[in-house]
Amino acid sequence: MDPRSEVVIRQSASLKGRVLFINAPADTLLHDLDDQIQSTHWTWNYYDHQAHLKQQYNSFFSVEFPAQEFDQVVIFTPKSKILLEYVLAQVASQLKPQQLVFLVGEKKGGIEGAAKQLQPYGSCFKLDSARHCQLWQMALSETVAAQPLQAWIKKYTIQAPDFSFEVCALPGVFSQDHLDIGTAELLPFLSQVKSGKIADFGCGAGVIACYLAKLNPANLIHALDIDAFALKSTELTFQHNQIAPEQLQLQAVTGIQDAPTDLNALVSNPPFHQGIQTNYDASEGLCRHAKSHLRPYGELWIVANRFLNYPQLIEQYFGRTTIKLDQNGFKVMHAQAFKRSKK
Repeated sequence: MDPRSEVVIRQSASLKGRVLFINAPADTLLHDLDDQIQSTHWTWNYYDHQAHLKQQYNSFFSVEFPAQEFDQVVIFTPKSKILLEYVLAQVASQLKPQQLVFLVGEKKGGIEGAAKQLQPYGSCFKLDSARHCQLWQMALSETVAAQPLQAWIKKYTIQAPDFSFEVCALPGVFSQDHLDIGTAELLPFLSQVKSGKIADFGCGAGVIACYLAKLNPANLIHALDIDAFALKSTELTFQHNQIAPEQLQLQAVTGIQDAPTDLNALVSNPPFHQGIQTNYDASEGLCRHAKSHLRPYGELWIVANRFLNYPQLIEQYFGRTTIKLDQNGFKVMHAQAFKRSKK
């Protein structure tokens, strides 16, 4: 069990009524709580959402507070401070004065700093400290006015040789307020990507997806991500730049196994973080299984840190990998799913 959940269980006597668990991990926490607690999950992680549903928990996969009333809220601290700020603002706009908000997180994940973000909303104190985690309690002083989702968007401009567009990114999305180096290295090669049915795996705020859509109005872009904030950001980026909605298919995924098949191309600046932890499962899985999602002669384009062994891994499954660029700590890699010759 996640150590943060263990700390919540230690103080489960403080939980009463209809409790909303926000960003909770996919473990057995709810099985160990009092049956009198009416629990609900709100998560933006599709893997956790699917795991909650599999355990028959009530779960919402969304960027917005569930449209229900709750007596208490337990927030598992997200990695992003601005995302926590957004979540707290959502909570404070939905709960009533003096209702309790609990915040739990790991010390190495910055729970002490996160606890300071509670202070503008009411009186708070440390309820428990164990398993290298802390649990804080706050009584909401007053209900605050809800801010629309649009108020949380950060925008920046992408300049291509023949066009430009604005990126719309929500809290917690990778590189929310600037173009990251890896994607910047990949963008000049997108004009070489085979047109048609294309997937952007780990779409983030939609930089790659939007670029590909602008390059060719005939491209159908499948934007894939585990994160609801990323998917919504990509949708907002397409809408803001007045790209035809027919060009975009949004899809929540737990990994490459959920991606569509029969693709002309699969493009990615693959993720390698799960919360505060480094996790290469999704990106390594992409290298191993991308070929099965491509048409014959379909293409895989990846940008990744140069120290990762992705070229060798891709070569195992495609037979050949071409390094298109190696600079600024990143490699742009290309592979093609050649049709197998008949024996």
